[in-house]
Amino acid sequence: MAAILKGLFRNSSAGKCSSRWLYSSWIQRSCKEISCGFCGKSRFLSTSSDQEKLKFSYCQGLSVQRFIGETIGQRLDKTVDRFPDREAYVFCEDNQRATFADFQEEVNDLAAGLVAMGLKKGDRVGMWGPNTREWVITQFATAKAGLVLVNINPAYQIPEMEYALKKVGCKALIMADQFKTQDYYKMLTHVVHELPQAKPGDLYSERVPDLKLVVMASKDHERVFKGTFSFQELMEMGSIEDRQQVENLQKELQSDDPINIQYTSGTTGNPKGATLSHHGILNNAHYVGEILNYENQYSRICIPVPLYHCFGMVLGSLMCAVYGTTSVYPSRGFDPGAVLTAIQQERCNSLYGTPTMFIDVLNHPAFEKFDVSSLNTGIMAGSPCPIEVMKQVLTKLHMPQVTICYGLTETSPVTAQTLMDDPVDLRVSTVGRVHPNCEAKIIDSDGRVVPINTSGEICFRGYSVMLGYWEDKEKTDACIEASGWFHSGDLATMDEDGYIKIIGRIKDLIIRGGENIYPTEVEQFLYKHPKVQDVQVIGVPDQRLGEEICAWIKLHAGESATEEEIKEFCKGQIAHYKIPRYITFVDEFPLTVTGKVKKFVMREKTKEDLNL
Repeated sequence: MAAILKGLFRNSSAGKCSSRWLYSSWIQRSCKEISCGFCGKSRFLSTSSDQEKLKFSYCQGLSVQRFIGETIGQRLDKTVDRFPDREAYVFCEDNQRATFADFQEEVNDLAAGLVAMGLKKGDRVGMWGPNTREWVITQFATAKAGLVLVNINPAYQIPEMEYALKKVGCKALIMADQFKTQDYYKMLTHVVHELPQAKPGDLYSERVPDLKLVVMASKDHERVFKGTFSFQELMEMGSIEDRQQVENLQKELQSDDPINIQYTSGTTGNPKGATLSHHGILNNAHYVGEILNYENQYSRICIPVPLYHCFGMVLGSLMCAVYGTTSVYPSRGFDPGAVLTAIQQERCNSLYGTPTMFIDVLNHPAFEKFDVSSLNTGIMAGSPCPIEVMKQVLTKLHMPQVTICYGLTETSPVTAQTLMDDPVDLRVSTVGRVHPNCEAKIIDSDGRVVPINTSGEICFRGYSVMLGYWEDKEKTDACIEASGWFHSGDLATMDEDGYIKIIGRIKDLIIRGGENIYPTEVEQFLYKHPKVQDVQVIGVPDQRLGEEICAWIKLHAGESATEEEIKEFCKGQIAHYKIPRYITFVDEFPLTVTGKVKKFVMREKTKEDLNL
């Protein structure tokens, strides 16, 4: 029997160890620990009988893997010691690459420069821009210097950027010069009028009083950005004493320290700053990578997802510190042709993306001309994956071991994931089972755990739950119970084996191509239009993006407007992905007897009218 069990862990066809923890879909009452027949490592095998399967929608992920008790900087230094000559990153568009040893030098240089500018442990540093070398260096340098990195969406317009800086009191801002139609320096001066006349590093802004330092990561060396330092200048600023201070900090910093603030769309119209720790995001990368077998094979990960998002930053760039993987960034923003080129030229074996990204890659007109045979695994997340798309990913993209991840920014982010060998139907109909060292439960409106296969709100508890929303105790307390349970706001079901299916969103969250959009945020902006009396925003199905935004608008009496007029009003004021694709002008909304808008009725009528 023992030989049979050991054989379960051997992948004879691949000649590699495919063992992973088997995380339980219930609290295991009968569990045996055995050694892997290939690598000798211990893993849990469940020996529970069918009678012990779930009856209620609660499960706990088990693992024999210990937590990483280090900070990001400490972990990076250990990985550099192991793989000094291995490539840490490749930025294809800018033709930039570095070994781990070189990357460590860049990180230490920037950390010393930040210290030289007077930044102290706990100060917030904003990063505003697309996927660039400077983004990744800043991510690790702030962690080493004990500074809190604030991710700012590169699509933010002026009002959103100003709110993001002020909400958390950013003392420094590192930003690209431009991206697509965004001119970041010009946009910043609309808020910080004093910048062009300021001495670099000694800024005072009336509207953003905490901001003192602005740093430009620019490819345009001829353009002058008054009042700022260049990224290279900051990297060269640290003295020997500053470097020593950074080194001393590594013994002082704790893994539970806050290290990252990521903005999430808020139901009140303003984003909330989810505050994450070294411990949360480092261990989340660790467990995701375990499922992807990064521990047992050197991986080159193609990362077309944005770094400002948890997907790119935690599951992508942070993996290099945990497992010594190589992060390959095809382009500054998503480009399916650049993705295919990067896979072929860099021989990537793992690919990340939302279903929309995978659809665009598969439908690239020159797809057949590219060699993607190096791929075998990766992550798809952000929205449900259609079965036909998954079939093409498995075959045309050579990714039989692709996994589905589910999570939230507030949970660092992944809380559930499919296994690489889960049946295809489970990888398109569910988000897998709860992650190791996490708990999940599905509850009714009274907070009681519901029976299996019964819908309710899914909640999570464990190491990955955020520290809270930055300086917003009221909103933190509204979603995290005193017992530690985080309320996701998502409707889900759980089957007897612990597989979780996300079926809806309590707060009507719209997921458009992987971007989370709260209708209230868009509604509150559209209310500013002088002709708009009332507006309701819903999500409607879209074959490529998963969902699109539709706005039902009631105009003031005697007013008239066009779809183009409303969309033009939005441009340059809210991020492009928040602008409604469909606009319907109505005289009234369907209401309940208590006066609440029946958005489900609106959704069905829109689908019928637009033949969606």
